[in-house]
Amino acid sequence: MAEQPLFRRVALIGIGLIGSSMALAMRRHGLAGEIVCAARSEATRATALRLGLVDAAHATAAEAAKGADLIVLATPIGAFGRIAEEIGPVVEAGAIVTDVGSVKAMVLREVGPHLPLNVHLVPGHPVAGTEHSGPEAGFAELFENRWCILTPPEDGDAAALDKVSRLWAAMGAKVEVMTAQHHDLVLAITSHVPHLIAYNIVGTASDLETVTQSEVIKYSAGGFRDFTRIAASDPTMWRDIFLNNREAVLEMLGRFVEDLTALQRAIRWGEGDTLFDLFTRTRAIRRSIVDAGQETPAADFGRRVPGSAE
Repeated sequence: MAEQPLFRRVALIGIGLIGSSMALAMRRHGLAGEIVCAARSEATRATALRLGLVDAAHATAAEAAKGADLIVLATPIGAFGRIAEEIGPVVEAGAIVTDVGSVKAMVLREVGPHLPLNVHLVPGHPVAGTEHSGPEAGFAELFENRWCILTPPEDGDAAALDKVSRLWAAMGAKVEVMTAQHHDLVLAITSHVPHLIAYNIVGTASDLETVTQSEVIKYSAGGFRDFTRIAASDPTMWRDIFLNNREAVLEMLGRFVEDLTALQRAIRWGEGDTLFDLFTRTRAIRRSIVDAGQETPAADFGRRVPGSAE
């Protein structure tokens, strides 16, 4: 007898990079009996069906959520509250609601109050992605050897947490559980502030009057190319992240500004030892990330064509 899938019906509310990658991974590993999605754009729904990502595509979250035992919020996080309010009246008893957003305290705050008491909320964040978006950007391997952080509420259902953990593990991810507040602080320094810096430095380069835009493009060194890759990320998603994790981002940004001021002083006064010590410490961090399997040591600097052989 064939093994039963982990979930009978999965509803993906949003079918961008993460949602489409989840659909492909769940299909590959037989984790869902049926997969449906909700997307406001008719073109997006048609694309999801054409690519075989889903069995049905709906115009509203409520339509997709009916009868689902797992509902995944995969839209920009600014829409979570509205979606939770919409699906609350139709979610089945015992169903699990999770998400893939990069801020977690706001999920407990904005989503939880709209769900019935017999529906289980398990906020989640797969720490994986690319600068591309849309249903055509997804690929089943996106989560392999990446971390997925789950931040259940204090009174959350243990069985629901275990089931969501098994889903992510089956899609290739390593699962970590922590509080929502701690997650938001960690991600502020490892993801949110770096993106803010990338957006800012690319914007600064485009605003320089003494350096033309064509020169910025023509003479981009590896570091600037890496910044432009990060700064090419979805604007709506990142606007919502900064607005919903403002306390942690501002705390980490304040620390960064203090350290940047110290670095500025070291350059001004020719403190070579200070610079050398900093660069040595940061080089060790890079090596640790490579050793942990979270990055390749190859120095491609964005030259490799997406989809090409490693």
